[in-house]
Amino acid sequence: MKKLLLAAVILFSSVLINAQNKDQDVFTPIGKYINAGDYEKLSAWFADNIELDILGAINNCTRNQAKLIMKNFFNNHTPKKFSIIHKSGKSPMKYAVGKLDAGGENFRIILYVKSTETDNYIEQIKVERD
Repeated sequence: MKKLLLAAVILFSSVLINAQNKDQDVFTPIGKYINAGDYEKLSAWFADNIELDILGAINNCTRNQAKLIMKNFFNNHTPKKFSIIHKSGKSPMKYAVGKLDAGGENFRIILYVKSTETDNYIEQIKVERD
């Protein structure tokens, strides 16, 4: 009985830790792809329909359209450094604010991510000059 109880506690702890890591780590790979200007890998995180607000131009678009818009942005503003400066929210909706140094300009990027039991999706990206 003690072994069964111990196994249950270990399993429950493992599930809790994985759930917390999922919440904490969602912006790490996203930030890495923004830092690299890798619109291909970034777009894998996009929801099927995503809202982009790039320097005031607002688009509700498909994942493929958003990928092309981000490609164009990164081509015009080559990223040098990106860092997350603030994270907040709880599942199912979290957001992060980051600073991007790109193409000799500074930008603020706001990311809204929706979490499900199996995945995380970027639902909105807002890019504004800092």
